[in-house]
Amino acid sequence: MSGMDAFQGFSSETVDFLWGIRLNNNRDWFLAHKAQYDQTLYQPMKALSQVVFAAFQDVPNLACKLSRIYRDARLHPPTPYKESLWLSMRPDGLAWSEQPTLYFEIRPETYSYGFVLWRPKTAALAKFRSLLDYRPEEFLDLVKKLEGETGLMLTGEQYQRKRACPNAAVAPYYNVRGLMMDCDRSPDELLFSPALAGEVVKTLKALLPLYEYCLRFTSDV
Repeated sequence: MSGMDAFQGFSSETVDFLWGIRLNNNRDWFLAHKAQYDQTLYQPMKALSQVVFAAFQDVPNLACKLSRIYRDARLHPPTPYKESLWLSMRPDGLAWSEQPTLYFEIRPETYSYGFVLWRPKTAALAKFRSLLDYRPEEFLDLVKKLEGETGLMLTGEQYQRKRACPNAAVAPYYNVRGLMMDCDRSPDELLFSPALAGEVVKTLKALLPLYEYCLRFTSDV
């Protein structure tokens, strides 16, 4: 059985479990519903990750990671379990928050997939601004191309204290703390269909040039 055959979509029971863990984030509830977690959330996510990662085998130094439902008790003692599960593809051996990442995530009320660069290092953002200073057209052309192909918008949380931007065309990106370009959907027929895998692969493939562009300023810092 191929990975594409193995992934059959999520189900309404998946969503029920996610709402349940949000409303009952405790060990007793989780243990009573552990089989539901494994069968309707973890195993489908694992199958989806195998399909998605298989489509990116030729990308150098790319690792696929599947999150765990268990929180780090040292950081989140009141809530032992996460309310979402996700897969991410990013440079191997590096912190996801500082690196360009292609991802899929499912939460109780929504699911999303696309590209995120959450919190790159200060030195990486300085290199990004240098790229915008010296080759603004390259980045703007890339953004225009990807937004046209995917129908998604590139966004980024802004620093409150802004540096002066010498080029108004790149001003929306000059003071970002990170970048995001993703699709956010409420649970629908696609989520419950094997066709989800193909749609996720298609979108992440389209966003690969943005991932590769961001490697230019996040690596070696």
